[in-house]
Formats: sequence, C-alpha cells, structure tokens
Amino acid sequence: MSSRAALLALTLAAVTCAAPAAAQWPAHLPAGVPVTADGKPDLNAPPPKSADGRIDLSGVWETTAAAQGPSNTGAAAGTGRGPLSQFVFGNIGAQTQGGAPYQPWAADLVKQRMANNSKDNPDAHCLPMGVMQLTSHPFPKKIIQTPSELIVIYEGSGTTVREIFLDGRALPTDPDPWWNGYSVGHWEGDTLVVETSGFMDDGWLDVRGSPLTSAGKLVERYHRPSFGALDIEVTVDDPKAYTKPFSATVHNRLLVDSQLIEFVCIDKDAQHYVGTEKK
Repeated sequence: MSSRAALLALTLAAVTCAAPAAAQWPAHLPAGVPVTADGKPDLNAPPPKSADGRIDLSGVWETTAAAQGPSNTGAAAGTGRGPLSQFVFGNIGAQTQGGAPYQPWAADLVKQRMANNSKDNPDAHCLPMGVMQLTSHPFPKKIIQTPSELIVIYEGSGTTVREIFLDGRALPTDPDPWWNGYSVGHWEGDTLVVETSGFMDDGWLDVRGSPLTSAGKLVERYHRPSFGALDIEVTVDDPKAYTKPFSATVHNRLLVDSQLIEFVCIDKDAQHYVGTEKK
C-alpha cells in the first residue's frame, strides 16, 4: 500500500486517495500458481493456458522499468525485478530514435503543454486518460480473459473498465467517438493482437501531451513470455498527428497475491500547476 501511495506523487493527477492503515486484502496465493522448491511463486515458469489452449493473460499486472529505456539502473534491491517506471507514461516517444515523429502542429502543441507543466492532462482533471496512459500508468491493472472477450480494469483514473472483444466482430465504421475507442482482438500464435479506433479528438498519449486524434488507431500486441511477465507493444498510427507509425513497449510484472483497491479521483483544479493561485 505504501509503495502505491508513493507512486501517486509521480503522476499529475490531482486526486484524493484515502488509504487506511490496515492492509486491504490479506495475502492469498491463488490456486494454480507454480512454486519453486522452497514454496515461493515461480515467476519464471511457463505462462498458463486457458481451457481453449490460448495463453492466459489473466492477472493483476504492474508496470515495470525492464527494458524501457537507457535510464534503467537495474533491479530494485531484494526483488530481482526492475523498479517501477514512468518512462513510457511520461513520454511515449522515448523508445523511438529521435522521439515521436510529430507533425509540425503536434510538436508545437506538445511544447505548449510541457511549458504549462501538462496542466490540461486528463489525469489532472479526473477525466478518462485514454488507452495508452492507462496501459503505462504506474497503478496496476487487472486482466480477466474469456474466450469471447478480454476485460481490463485499470485502477488509475477512478477505476476504468475496458472491453476487448475476441468474438470475431469487426470494428465499427462510423462510431460515436469514445475516450477509449472500440477494441477488437485476435490471436496470432501466442500473441493477442488488439486493434482500437473510434477515439475522441484531443486525446493524450502520455504526460507530456503527445496527441491522439479521431483519425488515430492503436494496435496492441499482448505477449506473456513467462508466468510473471507481460509485454504490451503499442503501435500508434495517427497520420493527422504523426508523420509515420511508431511503437512503444510497456513491460509488466505479475502481482501474484494482490488485488486492485478503490481509487477515487476528485478534480482539485490544475491551475496551481503553473503557479496561478485559485481565486
């Protein structure tokens, strides 16, 4: 609980998160978790499979710093895993040579947003953050997999629920725009490929304010290389805002005996981010 509270200070959300002194749920090791000879969870074991033979992506996942960029300094002491990272959350173009390939207007917009300390970020106003910020957010997410859909519950942004349909339906051709768009997925071997479109204009992909427009499309590739690891590679294809498609990968670790907690976001007016006193 304390580590999650510390992470709150790293985001731009103006939020109130009441945290009781006691723990939320007592530690509970779910059935079916592989263990080592000494009885500890074996996070390096092969990934589990569902009844239909697919890799099962279910679990509570937390973003890690592993392989996210040159600023990484190794595993956190005693954990054998990298420290939590704001790398992609802060700058989606950090893994791309030369940075995100902005169109000129988009580059100017990002400069303006950064100069204002990103005070208009949806996260700062308790508005939906969009798929990319939710995916890379330091707060955990829970994946529930069924044969017909993937449900992702994001603890950040006041607990957002997203449905990814795996039942063969096509994306809508002229939908009413949504904050998180419309998502369908299919399997390519052991990788789940998710396509999302139908976004509202003026979305934010990261803290700095990289834009996502209604012309944008996201392609996510979910790959679980081991029991305790999940990689989500996201390709952004938005010709209105970027000169070419580009990708960023978010690495996650499994929180074996953890569950999400309630998260309540209250807009406290982000004007103070740039030194303007509220009258």
